[in-house]
Amino acid sequence: MAATDFKDYYAILGLNKTASADEIKKTFRRLARKYHPDMNPGDKQAEAHFKEVSEAYEVLSDPEKRQKYDQFGQYWKQAGQGWPSGAGGTGGVGVDVGGFDFSQYGSFDEFINELLGRFGTGAAGSTGRTYTYRTGTGAGGFNGAFNDVGGFSDYSNFDGRTAGVGADREATITLSWSEAFHGVQKRIKLGNEVIDVRIPPGAKAGSRIRLRGKGQLIAPNQPRGDLYLNVELKPHPFFQFDGDNLLCEVPVTPDEAVLGTSIQVPTPDGTVSVNVPAGIRSGQSLRLRGKGWPRPKGERSDQLVRIMIVTPKELSKVEREYYEKIRDNRTFNPRSHLSQIQL
Repeated sequence: MAATDFKDYYAILGLNKTASADEIKKTFRRLARKYHPDMNPGDKQAEAHFKEVSEAYEVLSDPEKRQKYDQFGQYWKQAGQGWPSGAGGTGGVGVDVGGFDFSQYGSFDEFINELLGRFGTGAAGSTGRTYTYRTGTGAGGFNGAFNDVGGFSDYSNFDGRTAGVGADREATITLSWSEAFHGVQKRIKLGNEVIDVRIPPGAKAGSRIRLRGKGQLIAPNQPRGDLYLNVELKPHPFFQFDGDNLLCEVPVTPDEAVLGTSIQVPTPDGTVSVNVPAGIRSGQSLRLRGKGWPRPKGERSDQLVRIMIVTPKELSKVEREYYEKIRDNRTFNPRSHLSQIQL
């Protein structure tokens, strides 16, 4: 790396040297989302920006690396100009700038690599941490590890992991209600990778499925992180959730509500006959035990049937005559209690 290649990592992130670790992390997340190749397909300039902010974050997010950068960064230009060929080898002439001996390095690139802590051995600055993004070996390198997430990239978690273990990644999978209820085998594509996934019965919107060893790969022969699938359900025209239970609404006519009746109600297992008691009110629910959603241990929740009394918009002549007779002979006044209401 020549002296003219010196990069001001603070300037790349748009921060000053007093920026806190939290400010650095928040800024990187924002810039990573803005410039990530998945968000800017075919945009080489955006890709170059993403590499720069990734490199800057790798240094500034690590306290030990940041301390070294702050201490020696001002001497990079002089060291690059005065670096002799073969420095550190036999007969090499060392350069001592500001009390720091560069003769221990064979080239200026080695000094940069030591500073970034990218080699697991022989680099005093190595901290033993990796992140959910990776840059390639050599100063300024980049291996594009984000790209295998394809359109499912997640930039919400850039916390550290154990050295040598790839980063976790997240994706969203959308299921029909039938697939979620019965369980299903799905094949999904993340970037260039095709993954077979078995969804167990009972998945709900917001469920999170962990696939071990299907996360990011940071290097050959190294363990991968995990893949987390966030489940979404397509809307259903009849069913919805009420906590763990299923909920549906079934209409009845005024005479059915008054006299009671038997109605047919769809359930996940098929249609069942349900007795509606006489005098039921609109909005009351009937409980069908064990007809709801599968639970992890194999049992089922309940299905709630909410009764909604609906009135006909059009009446035949006979229907109108009978409704008028009911009105003229009715003894029940549902508003009788209102006469006692006052401020």
